[in-house]
Amino acid sequence: MKRLVLATGIATFVLIILGGVVRVSDSGLGCGPAGSGFHGWPLCKGDVVPGVDLNSVVEYTHRVVAIVVGFMILALFVMAWRQMRNPAQPAEPAASGTRHLLPVTGALLVLVVAQGALGGATVEENLEELYVAAHLGLAMLLLGLLLYLWRAVNDVRPERGGPRLRGLAIAASAAVLCTVVAGGYMAGTQNYGRADYQIGDGAHHACGKQFPTCNGDFMPFGQARLVDIHLTHRAFMYIASALLIALIVVALRRRVAVRYAWGLAALLVAQILVGALNVWLDEYEVLIVLHLALGTLLWATTLGMTLQLAPARERARGRAEAVAA
Repeated sequence: MKRLVLATGIATFVLIILGGVVRVSDSGLGCGPAGSGFHGWPLCKGDVVPGVDLNSVVEYTHRVVAIVVGFMILALFVMAWRQMRNPAQPAEPAASGTRHLLPVTGALLVLVVAQGALGGATVEENLEELYVAAHLGLAMLLLGLLLYLWRAVNDVRPERGGPRLRGLAIAASAAVLCTVVAGGYMAGTQNYGRADYQIGDGAHHACGKQFPTCNGDFMPFGQARLVDIHLTHRAFMYIASALLIALIVVALRRRVAVRYAWGLAALLVAQILVGALNVWLDEYEVLIVLHLALGTLLWATTLGMTLQLAPARERARGRAEAVAA
């Protein structure tokens, strides 16, 4: 089960990146225009397998990987169900926790089905920004739950960082997730794939090429809807950055989850730099996809550090074991 969980997590990350490639390559509607129903999803221009049109191939590749991820998660659910039904069979080191793996894999199965349905709705509704943001947000939750499952099947032992450090990590994780979703909403305003889309239409360009300023000011909310959307993403980014810096400093001072702390520091610097380059430079597809990849890794690493810090019940269990010894 360990290898399958790891492979599913990697495949999910690849799926997220392919989603970014679909967007920047104008392939979001590559299998059919909005309102095309089953003709455009799950079919592709009415066919099970698309033709040689590049946009159709890119969109269809994303769908194929999504189907593979779905079947991998189904396999995880079946394995967890079998382990619970047959506890007498030899199991892996984490076998003592197999009972709680079933609801986790069940939640993953529900999420991946909902993700597929939301993907179809996103196409049907002409790549509207709300659907794009929700689709990305669900993908992050899916990856986060797979990370939790990976730690469970490998019986990873948490560290005792104290309730305040764990609370800081939880707040940082929530802020990073909000930043990613807000970025997805901003990307949705670009509406790649629409025939009437022109470069400069979306919120990505609402501040011109200015960062950290925006149209001559720092955070000029109220200028226009697209400006507000862009600034909302920046606001979450500032909050997340402040929380992450605090988390990194405290963790390094206490020498807790040190590897996670250094990883977060490197990812945060790289993500801010790439985000700034996306504003300063003309629209480069590679930078946009890289920004998505770094944001995904930043979310996964922040959540991983949060899970690494022992909750109250784990600290209490550790004290009890020490007394018993």
